[in-house]
Amino acid sequence: MKKIIVFILLSMVIFSACEKDDFCIQNPVTPKLILRFYDTNNRETLKDVASFYVWAEGKDSIFKNVSTDSLVIPLNRFAEETIYNFSKNKVVNQFTIQYTTQDEYVSRSCGFRVLFNDVNFISNNTWISDFTPNTVTVIDNQIKAHVQIFH
Repeated sequence: MKKIIVFILLSMVIFSACEKDDFCIQNPVTPKLILRFYDTNNRETLKDVASFYVWAEGKDSIFKNVSTDSLVIPLNRFAEETIYNFSKNKVVNQFTIQYTTQDEYVSRSCGFRVLFNDVNFISNNTWISDFTPNTVTVIDNQIKAHVQIFH
Protein backbone atom coordinates (compact mmCIF):
# COMPACT_ATOMS: atom_id res chain seq x y z
CA MET A 1 0.00 0.00 0.00
CA LYS A 2 2.84 2.40 0.87
CA LYS A 3 4.43 1.72 -2.52
CA ILE A 4 1.24 2.70 -4.33
CA ILE A 5 0.91 5.95 -2.37
CA VAL A 6 4.58 6.82 -3.01
CA PHE A 7 4.13 6.02 -6.71
CA ILE A 8 1.02 8.22 -6.97
CA LEU A 9 2.70 11.12 -5.14
CA LEU A 10 5.82 10.80 -7.27
CA SER A 11 3.71 10.73 -10.45
CA MET A 12 1.82 13.86 -9.35
CA VAL A 13 5.07 15.72 -8.65
CA ILE A 14 6.54 14.75 -12.02
CA PHE A 15 3.47 15.71 -14.04
CA SER A 16 2.84 18.94 -12.17
CA ALA A 17 6.41 20.07 -12.86
CA CYS A 18 5.93 19.91 -16.62
CA GLU A 19 5.65 23.15 -18.52
CA LYS A 20 3.81 23.70 -21.74
CA ASP A 21 5.86 23.31 -24.88
CA ASP A 22 7.06 26.43 -26.65
CA PHE A 23 7.07 26.19 -30.40
CA CYS A 24 9.02 28.50 -32.60
CA ILE A 25 6.71 29.71 -35.36
CA GLN A 26 8.69 32.78 -36.42
CA ASN A 27 11.24 30.89 -38.54
CA PRO A 28 14.28 32.74 -37.17
CA VAL A 29 16.74 31.14 -39.53
CA THR A 30 20.25 32.49 -39.72
CA PRO A 31 20.21 33.68 -43.34
CA LYS A 32 22.33 32.11 -46.03
CA LEU A 33 23.98 34.01 -48.87
CA ILE A 34 22.00 33.87 -52.13
CA LEU A 35 23.88 34.25 -55.42
CA ARG A 36 22.32 34.49 -58.89
CA PHE A 37 24.30 33.90 -62.08
CA TYR A 38 23.73 36.08 -65.16
CA ASP A 39 24.99 36.28 -68.71
CA THR A 40 27.86 38.77 -68.89
CA ASN A 41 26.73 39.93 -72.37
CA ASN A 42 23.05 40.31 -71.47
CA ARG A 43 22.99 41.34 -67.81
CA GLU A 44 19.23 40.80 -67.43
CA THR A 45 19.33 37.13 -68.46
CA LEU A 46 19.97 34.35 -65.97
CA LYS A 47 22.64 31.92 -67.13
CA ASP A 48 23.27 28.42 -65.80
CA VAL A 49 26.74 27.46 -64.64
CA ALA A 50 27.40 23.96 -66.01
CA SER A 51 29.80 21.41 -64.53
CA PHE A 52 29.73 23.48 -61.36
CA TYR A 53 31.49 22.49 -58.14
CA VAL A 54 31.37 24.52 -54.91
CA TRP A 55 33.36 24.02 -51.72
CA ALA A 56 34.36 26.13 -48.74
CA GLU A 57 38.05 26.55 -48.06
CA GLY A 58 39.25 23.47 -46.17
CA LYS A 59 35.88 21.66 -46.46
CA ASP A 60 34.29 19.04 -48.70
CA SER A 61 32.23 19.97 -51.73
CA ILE A 62 28.77 21.39 -51.15
CA PHE A 63 27.72 21.01 -54.78
CA LYS A 64 29.25 18.53 -57.21
CA ASN A 65 28.82 18.66 -60.98
CA VAL A 66 25.54 20.59 -60.99
CA SER A 67 24.03 23.00 -63.46
CA THR A 68 22.31 25.96 -61.81
CA ASP A 69 21.58 29.67 -62.14
CA SER A 70 21.41 30.30 -58.39
CA LEU A 71 23.22 29.23 -55.27
CA VAL A 72 22.36 29.34 -51.57
CA ILE A 73 25.41 28.93 -49.32
CA PRO A 74 25.96 29.29 -45.58
CA LEU A 75 28.39 31.73 -44.03
CA ASN A 76 30.59 30.80 -41.08
CA ARG A 77 29.04 32.45 -38.03
CA PHE A 78 32.18 31.85 -35.95
CA ALA A 79 34.55 33.71 -38.29
CA GLU A 80 34.74 37.08 -39.97
CA GLU A 81 35.26 35.66 -43.44
CA THR A 82 34.18 32.69 -45.49
CA ILE A 83 36.07 31.62 -48.61
CA TYR A 84 34.32 29.60 -51.30
CA ASN A 85 35.81 28.05 -54.40
CA PHE A 86 33.57 27.98 -57.47
CA SER A 87 34.77 25.60 -60.16
CA LYS A 88 33.36 25.75 -63.68
CA ASN A 89 34.83 23.37 -66.26
CA LYS A 90 37.81 22.79 -63.92
CA VAL A 91 38.62 26.51 -63.70
CA VAL A 92 38.47 27.63 -60.07
CA ASN A 93 37.34 31.09 -58.97
CA GLN A 94 37.89 32.00 -55.34
CA PHE A 95 35.06 34.07 -53.83
CA THR A 96 35.73 35.64 -50.42
CA ILE A 97 33.00 37.03 -48.18
CA GLN A 98 34.07 39.26 -45.27
CA TYR A 99 31.61 40.42 -42.57
CA THR A 100 30.92 41.05 -38.92
CA THR A 101 28.36 38.95 -37.07
CA GLN A 102 25.60 40.01 -34.71
CA ASP A 103 23.49 37.68 -32.60
CA GLU A 104 19.82 38.63 -32.60
CA TYR A 105 17.50 37.32 -29.89
CA VAL A 106 14.22 36.12 -31.38
CA SER A 107 12.33 34.53 -28.48
CA ARG A 108 12.67 31.95 -25.73
CA SER A 109 11.39 29.17 -27.97
CA CYS A 110 13.33 30.26 -31.07
CA GLY A 111 16.57 31.35 -29.45
CA PHE A 112 19.06 33.43 -31.42
CA ARG A 113 19.85 33.91 -35.08
CA VAL A 114 22.93 35.52 -36.61
CA LEU A 115 22.92 38.59 -38.85
CA PHE A 116 25.86 39.39 -41.13
CA ASN A 117 26.75 43.09 -41.23
CA ASP A 118 29.09 45.16 -43.41
CA VAL A 119 29.48 42.35 -45.94
CA ASN A 120 32.24 42.70 -48.56
CA PHE A 121 32.75 40.44 -51.56
CA ILE A 122 36.10 39.78 -53.22
CA SER A 123 36.72 37.60 -56.27
CA ASN A 124 39.85 36.68 -58.20
CA ASN A 125 37.67 36.78 -61.37
CA THR A 126 39.00 33.80 -63.29
CA TRP A 127 35.75 32.76 -64.99
CA ILE A 128 33.55 35.29 -63.19
CA SER A 129 33.78 38.50 -65.21
CA ASP A 130 32.00 40.74 -62.72
CA PHE A 131 29.63 40.79 -59.76
CA THR A 132 27.41 43.33 -58.07
CA PRO A 133 27.23 44.70 -55.44
CA ASN A 134 30.68 44.73 -53.86
CA THR A 135 29.24 45.43 -50.41
CA VAL A 136 25.96 44.75 -48.61
CA THR A 137 24.98 46.54 -45.41
CA VAL A 138 23.28 43.53 -43.80
CA ILE A 139 22.24 40.00 -44.69
CA ASP A 140 19.18 39.39 -42.56
CA ASN A 141 16.82 37.43 -44.83
CA GLN A 142 16.62 34.84 -47.59
CA ILE A 143 13.92 36.53 -49.66
CA LYS A 144 15.96 37.62 -52.69
CA ALA A 145 19.46 37.32 -54.10
CA HIS A 146 22.20 39.25 -52.34
CA VAL A 147 24.77 39.10 -55.16
CA GLN A 148 24.51 38.94 -58.95
CA ILE A 149 27.44 37.19 -60.62
CA PHE A 150 28.15 37.66 -64.34
CA HIS A 151 29.95 35.02 -66.40
